[in-house]
Amino acid sequence: MKNKFLFVSFAITAFIMVSCSNKIVKPAVSYTKENILDAKVDSVFKQMTLAEKVGQLNQYNGFWDITGPAPKEGQAAKKYEDLKNGLVGSMLNVKGVKDVRALQKIAVEQTRLGIPLIFGFDVIHGYKTISPIPLAESASWDMEAIKKSAAVAADEASSVGLNWTFAPMVDVSRDARWGRVMEGAGEDPFLGSKIAVARVKGFQGDDLAATNTILACAKHFAGYAFAESGRDYNTVDVSETTLQNTIFPPFKAAVDAGVRTFMNSFNELNGIPATGNAYLQRQVLKGDWNFGGFVVSDWGSINEMIAHGYAKDSKQAAEMAINAGSDMDMESSAYVAHLVTLVQEGKVKESTIDDAVKRILKVKFELGLFDNPYKYCDETREKETIGKPEIQEAVLDMAKKSIVLLKNENQLLPLKKAGQKIVIIGALANDKTSPLGSWRIAADDNSAISVLEGMQKYKDNQITYSKGADVAVGRTQFIWETKMNTTDKTGFAEAITAAKQADVVIMVLGEHGLQSGEGRSRADIGLPGVQQELLEEIYKVNPNIVLILNNGRPLAIPWADQNIPAIVEAWQLGTQSGNAIAQVVYGDYNPSGKLPMTFPRNIGQVPIYYNHKSTGRPVMSEPDSVFWSHYMDEKNSPLYPFGFGLSYSKFEYSDLQLSNSSFAKNGKIEVSIKIKNTSNVAGKEVVQLYIRDLIGSVTRPVKELKGFEMIELQPNETKKVVFLIDEKTIQYFTANSKWEAEPGDFKVFIGGNSEKTIEADFQYTN
Repeated sequence: MKNKFLFVSFAITAFIMVSCSNKIVKPAVSYTKENILDAKVDSVFKQMTLAEKVGQLNQYNGFWDITGPAPKEGQAAKKYEDLKNGLVGSMLNVKGVKDVRALQKIAVEQTRLGIPLIFGFDVIHGYKTISPIPLAESASWDMEAIKKSAAVAADEASSVGLNWTFAPMVDVSRDARWGRVMEGAGEDPFLGSKIAVARVKGFQGDDLAATNTILACAKHFAGYAFAESGRDYNTVDVSETTLQNTIFPPFKAAVDAGVRTFMNSFNELNGIPATGNAYLQRQVLKGDWNFGGFVVSDWGSINEMIAHGYAKDSKQAAEMAINAGSDMDMESSAYVAHLVTLVQEGKVKESTIDDAVKRILKVKFELGLFDNPYKYCDETREKETIGKPEIQEAVLDMAKKSIVLLKNENQLLPLKKAGQKIVIIGALANDKTSPLGSWRIAADDNSAISVLEGMQKYKDNQITYSKGADVAVGRTQFIWETKMNTTDKTGFAEAITAAKQADVVIMVLGEHGLQSGEGRSRADIGLPGVQQELLEEIYKVNPNIVLILNNGRPLAIPWADQNIPAIVEAWQLGTQSGNAIAQVVYGDYNPSGKLPMTFPRNIGQVPIYYNHKSTGRPVMSEPDSVFWSHYMDEKNSPLYPFGFGLSYSKFEYSDLQLSNSSFAKNGKIEVSIKIKNTSNVAGKEVVQLYIRDLIGSVTRPVKELKGFEMIELQPNETKKVVFLIDEKTIQYFTANSKWEAEPGDFKVFIGGNSEKTIEADFQYTN
């Protein structure tokens, strides 16, 4: 193997002895771990030509069948030559030890310097074994479970040669029309920040050099989820207040948690595409936040600045992107084509290239790739890890914790385990692919446990199945695309007949797993196709219905809420979906999930979110007045509020107490409340703390989540939960353009969701 220097351990000690004038002397500087890492980076960097530096900033998608012959012509041949010439720093969408090893061998053994590649892949909620979609996981409010879900995904992904995932998506999402809400943590920056930390630490672990961890990537920086009209890739135009107080916090939390890569976003932000936005990438991320990793563009987003009307051609786009702080080019080929020339023309400083290269090399050293570029290429481990029992157990646990009980009249749930005639209706009930959800590109179709399969494991009830109607019909040539069934009702009659004979009807309705995700915005977020009509027809003959929702976003289901006695939000729960749902429906697991996004009554309310502003006319001032902020044809309130979720247990909140009525700078208040389980069923409850700053230099939301704690209570048990409020709790980005706590009056609210709370008052003084 040539260039062996790259794989020799660097003998750099804490004090490094230096030879000078035939004497051994100690250097003046004390060498830290960071100094040593920088020295390693420099030892490689100093040997690189400008073209090789630019090559490290270039990422290509897998471009040919690696097990076949090398490409001889066309774009694939050009990329292959770039790879052999050391002009590629990373590959994406190449998976499997055999293929990863083959490409790494080219980079390490055929290029001049032998710099290893990073292999990236969209491991969004699992690799081959799939956890619930991220929005569903967020409904658990269980940081340890979310962290473990990311960790087992990293374990499985790393076993096939991957060492980088383009996750977590930490965009705060308020608009359920936007398909990518399924990929994030919902509408709240506080909860989103906690989940960002859990996912980063789950993916990256405590040691990036370990073979069972992978690089995390916080995306999309920034504002992507605020696309106008909820239409993916659309324009984003928000205030500095919204940017700082709502959009930025989960990204900052990811930086503080040690995330090593960031991805910029497709959208423009206030007139400047994020990929070419120096304010976002240089001033905020690399400047104010001192982010030490590297930034990768989203797929082709550098060249997309041409369509935005911001760059005239690919060359200018490359110039704008690199100068703005976008370090690695994903699939635009703009950097490798133009950066050398741009440096020669003086339009890009070589020092700008150098900074980007060093960031990428540093991460490669942190991964341990220079010590062993084939460390992720163990075929035995690959075979032993994929789908192993520990991973299946983790995703099942995550799936159960993600389920939210929305309604349960007359204690219809849990179902009796014997002696009932149960009919299960809905195409999704017998679907083994849809539960995998969107962004499960390495998973096998038909690999999920269906609801029908999960229910059939409880053998002492008489269970029959009737499809009723398809949710989606056919597929276009693009595998991710599905079409809604809006006409075919041929299965209605059979389903109606079956429902008439049942004690209980289980209806599994919602979205196909590919009807949410990237590029899947919906203008109508009701039940797709003919499903609403099917639900109403079944209700006419048997109203004893348990509605199980499979979906990737909040849905507007006002008719179901008004008429159906039991509703279970079961999202798209991944590989173990059917087992998780059955265990909850039968009461072997008591649901504890809480909504991370508000459910609207009507699509016209969207975007709807709990932490809205008051406005100058929040309520009706006079009887029959129309001059206040409202709809003439719908309530302002949500169908189900943020933080909402029922249990088979019943919880009673009482005795809210504050240790003091005020506190000053460097002080604090303790807020306590008692929660009692008044039922005969043990259960978990997420106790939520909200605060309102009544008067601010910038208008403040009516309520903001500032803390939560999950507790478990036995029947008739009471526990006291204590929260701490200090200066940091009430800080926000003020009119002074800085994060600070302003003196004034506040309200504190504690309850089981954002609407049903007990409140008290306190003051902050300085």
